[in-house]
Amino acid sequence: MSAKLIERTPSAEDQPLVIGSILEAGVRNAPEQEILYADRKRMTYRDLQERVHRLASALTKLGVGPGDTVAVMDWDSHRYLEAFYAVPMMGAVLHTVNVRLSPEQILYTVNHAEDDVILINREFLPLIEAIRDRIETVKKFVLLDDGDGPEKSTVATDGEYETLLAGADPGFSFPELDEDTRATTFYTTGTTGLPKGVYFSHRQLVLHTFAARAAMSGTGHGRFNQNDVYMPITPMFHVHAWGVPFVATLLGVKQVYPGRYEPETLLKLLVGEKVTFSHCVPTIMQMLLGSEAVKKVDLSNWKVIIGGSALPKPMAKAALELGIDIYTGYGMSETCPLLTLSHLMPHMEGWDLDRQAEVRSRTGRPVPMVTLRIVDEDMNDMPHDGKSQGEVVVRAPWLTQGYLKDPENSEQLWRGGWLHTGDIGVIDAEGYLKITDRIKDVIKTGGEWVSSLDLESLVLQHEAVAECAVIGVADEKWGERPMALVVKKPDHQASEEDIRKLVADYADRGVISKYGIPDQVKFVDSLPRTSVGKLDKKAMRSEHGS
Repeated sequence: MSAKLIERTPSAEDQPLVIGSILEAGVRNAPEQEILYADRKRMTYRDLQERVHRLASALTKLGVGPGDTVAVMDWDSHRYLEAFYAVPMMGAVLHTVNVRLSPEQILYTVNHAEDDVILINREFLPLIEAIRDRIETVKKFVLLDDGDGPEKSTVATDGEYETLLAGADPGFSFPELDEDTRATTFYTTGTTGLPKGVYFSHRQLVLHTFAARAAMSGTGHGRFNQNDVYMPITPMFHVHAWGVPFVATLLGVKQVYPGRYEPETLLKLLVGEKVTFSHCVPTIMQMLLGSEAVKKVDLSNWKVIIGGSALPKPMAKAALELGIDIYTGYGMSETCPLLTLSHLMPHMEGWDLDRQAEVRSRTGRPVPMVTLRIVDEDMNDMPHDGKSQGEVVVRAPWLTQGYLKDPENSEQLWRGGWLHTGDIGVIDAEGYLKITDRIKDVIKTGGEWVSSLDLESLVLQHEAVAECAVIGVADEKWGERPMALVVKKPDHQASEEDIRKLVADYADRGVISKYGIPDQVKFVDSLPRTSVGKLDKKAMRSEHGS
């Protein structure tokens, strides 16, 4: 017998899963709740709803219709939030441009996405001037003007954002959409090849929002509920600021958008607006923890998800000692991004800070509706014993279905019917995933795999070390050997032998293989990073001889 499908009453209709329903829920729940852009703009959710309608009306007057693409080049602002809703709700596609890419990479993404209109902050006009003659599809530019940037530009704009909204229709009528309509496009920023375009539908974004809401709600540490105050410290151009603005709007919480990420501004908003929930990459947290100002403020009500790259245990412990409720989130551009969170299990919440830091710095347990496996090269499952390594492959209702206009890499991404993350990891008996390396970064020495992330975590425990990256360098005898690149803290001293001895002590205790003791330690002034703050190990290997 076959499974029975539901019977549909002729007059019954399905409610499609579309982004507009998230906005409606937030306005209904908290119409007078605040949304603010640094010290420049305060408004309510009711205002947000009206401005979303006005933006859609203004874009329609500029010729934007269903299927067109609207790009945004801005810092984190209320305008970006308005575009998150207005553009997809029109049936158009929102392209969130990574403004930290090189001009040539931005040119590639704008042309590849076939942008029709760009909403551009005045600060980025010089960047567009340099490539304007080679932009192929953009018909119009809308100026986002905070007063910063050049007074004059050769880029002709078709109106200023606020002026256009003032003359637009506050009651714009949005079309009915199929929930599988493409809503957003943005580009991954890997260290190899051209950026790859990923894309998501209304349905995928709504389901991701619901799953994130379910995973982060309730009691216990690290939760995100209606009494929280939200401020992203992950750019809105990067995977929709990890999708959390959609969750924040659904809940109707106060939202604080900081603009450009400057330590003084972030701390001022954090304290002044009583921010309780944020997310950022380790680089930003390291910057804040290293600030003198952070020692003068109370951060005991601040919950922070760390993602983008591994949360080192020493950083987790340092944050916990300041009262910050810090933990890891894991995902990637292709996964919308959320896959796992490293919430403590109830019996762990009474542990001391050192034991908590170890769990909080793991990659985490899968959130609802995520199926996650670690597999060998033949797609066989590896044991969940905390030791057996394999590639992380996933399924969930919100994963990108491919790369834009790139069928070859799309099939590679989805080979075998599972999305391949390119990460190597282990899963323990309690279900916690721990990423041990990227496939391309794992060090293969003497027939053994050595985790660069594990080595980095050990080196970072030295009191003189501010940052560390470990790479594999070619070796005639062993194939590869680990090299540690170390940035020292100001006014601290350490020698190559000090670092090697630290790792050797852990090897003697069985924490890491003796193969993992680095042959070389190099002290450097800084470590190269990608446009979203990840360590650029390709650049390191190129510079240091791998």
